[in-house]
Amino acid sequence: MKRFFTLILVSGISYSGFAQNIPSKMLNYPKTKKDKTKDSYFNTEVEDPYRWLEDDRADDTKAWVTEQNKVTQGYLSKIDFREKIKSRLETLWNYERISAPTKEGDYIYFSKNDGLQNQSVVYRQKKDGVPEVFLDPNKFSADGTTSLAGLDFSKDGSLAAYQISEGGSDWRKVIALKTADKSIIGDTLIDVKFSGIAWKGNEGFYYSSYEKPKGSELSAMTQHHKLYYHKLGTPQSEDVLIFGGEKTPRRYIGASITEDERFLVISAANSTSGNELYIQDLKNPQGKIVNIVSDMTNEHQVLDATGNTLYIETNLKAPNNRVVKVDFADPSPKNWVDVIAETENVLSVRTGGGKLFANYLKDATSLIMQYDMNGKLERTIDLPGVGTASGFGSKKTEKELYFTFTSYVYPATIFKYTIANGKSELYKKSGVKFDPSLYESKQVFYNSKDGTKVPMIITYKKGIKLDGTNPTMLYGYGGFNVSLTPAFSTSNIILLEQGGIYAVANLRGGGEYGEKWHIAGTKLQKQNVFDDFLTAAQYLIDNKYTSSERLAIAGGSNGGLLVGAAMTQRPDLFKVAFPAVGVLDMLRYNKFTAGAGWGYDYGTAEDSKEMFEYLLNYSPYHALKKDVAYPATLVTTADHDDRVVPAHSFKFAARLQEYHKGNNPVLIRIETNAGHGAGKSTAQVIAEHADKWAFMFYNMGLTVK
Repeated sequence: MKRFFTLILVSGISYSGFAQNIPSKMLNYPKTKKDKTKDSYFNTEVEDPYRWLEDDRADDTKAWVTEQNKVTQGYLSKIDFREKIKSRLETLWNYERISAPTKEGDYIYFSKNDGLQNQSVVYRQKKDGVPEVFLDPNKFSADGTTSLAGLDFSKDGSLAAYQISEGGSDWRKVIALKTADKSIIGDTLIDVKFSGIAWKGNEGFYYSSYEKPKGSELSAMTQHHKLYYHKLGTPQSEDVLIFGGEKTPRRYIGASITEDERFLVISAANSTSGNELYIQDLKNPQGKIVNIVSDMTNEHQVLDATGNTLYIETNLKAPNNRVVKVDFADPSPKNWVDVIAETENVLSVRTGGGKLFANYLKDATSLIMQYDMNGKLERTIDLPGVGTASGFGSKKTEKELYFTFTSYVYPATIFKYTIANGKSELYKKSGVKFDPSLYESKQVFYNSKDGTKVPMIITYKKGIKLDGTNPTMLYGYGGFNVSLTPAFSTSNIILLEQGGIYAVANLRGGGEYGEKWHIAGTKLQKQNVFDDFLTAAQYLIDNKYTSSERLAIAGGSNGGLLVGAAMTQRPDLFKVAFPAVGVLDMLRYNKFTAGAGWGYDYGTAEDSKEMFEYLLNYSPYHALKKDVAYPATLVTTADHDDRVVPAHSFKFAARLQEYHKGNNPVLIRIETNAGHGAGKSTAQVIAEHADKWAFMFYNMGLTVK
């Protein structure tokens, strides 16, 4: 049964002087030692006095983390409405959440969270049967910080392999089992990272990993990815190296098996953009790995195979992507034939029921079209509104599939879609207590510094006055070809209920308008991303949505870099800043874990003198200036983040506390037993969001009723 809860309506904002009760000058920041570490780049010396904070295993680093958290939690604990916000979030979160189902063998599988469970539980049921628990990640650890990080089934559904992440780390363990009785097969695989699971019949599976680093496993470089084959029931030490290693060193390697189980597909890359493509005919005992694309200039993935025909999605000669087909006998790009040609909108494709489902991005929102395998358009699929539709994948034999639709004011809702006639019906409505009719979300376009037109979606409660006093959160990312599309956030209800505004700008560097849009925000053009964001902030101020005293900015990972750059370039423009798990030291990001692979977007300080000087100029850690009044800042990171190592945030926070003047607090919140973001327990997520909203309202001189 779905559980419903009585909600206490939160309305209105009252003005107070609370934010001035704990001025920054009176905060007793931990004393952070400095050393004389320097680096030389092209005959230019750069000081790095907080280099010692990069050693996550050192006792003095651990002591520094403890002291910083004491100061931060001491500050937050004095905000009298912090617990009210947390209580409200717990109420909002406490509803049953169910994922779209998938069919594997004789069962339908889905995940469900009763409300405040730390991790969602995987259930299964036979048709018209009673659901039963298949995997309960809440039993993986006592504190709920060990999460399910992947679940893959063999084609007939009789076998499964699941990945677990401990404390949010990207390092995984893999456990194989028989689905009939959930009995475990063989030993647990360890030291698996950045990997999917590709089953080869019922004999075994392919997976990817790095050699465990000799230094800190959370921060040391991981350079050479390797693809292995694991035969069930044999020790991991006997796993066969398929690709990678000394002969074919690549930084990122992934594998998949086509649905007909004939072809092994291997993607190999040295950066986050562009990949080589390889394929092997598994039905041929003498079949060798064949190279289809030999360079990493463009991106390609095999979508499907029918007989000898391969279907490939690519941006080769098509920056907005296209679908091609080719015969396996000679699969080189010169023989590719368009199935779905490139259009003005960016394309991504899923397959299901023997059809191609084209998900086009039209100004950062979804447009879905169904094609047959020859590229004939069958229909444009009706969606509930303007927003984001995802899913549309199933096995070839399925007659139905599921998709999820959401927007900033439309909670994620699951629909069942009949492939033959194109009819959609409601499958599962969100149980969150939110009335979309009270809110509106509109898209605007503004001109960035160089005249480029940039879209932004602004969401707020109907009827609010645009008088420049509304608390506003501006969010952005702008990198790695990632597209920010509309999605509902339970946490954002707090802001919207208080008459606040949530704005998301679709910056260059992202993928909203294809590869050209992406490239326009990379390397020596990275400043375009920051200009787009700063201009978005100015738009909100000029059009009376808010003012500098009511404007907060937020972003995570590459978005943390965005916030760091924005607050150092224009500290006067914002009242509050939330750089989360950010890339903040642009001279050394490539020295940690797989960071060297980000060079396609950023460039590195070793590339050239021009690139070094460009990075040094905007690198948030280096761009901080003495005796500057910066926004009230809450840096957030986690002790197990082995993607963007916490040293970025540690060093930035230390220098920010040293250089900052004025009454705004500049703090760092360091989560324990958590990583880059995925897998956090519900309790951790709620606590972090409560702290964020409390910090924001408090420093805007507001209180929550």
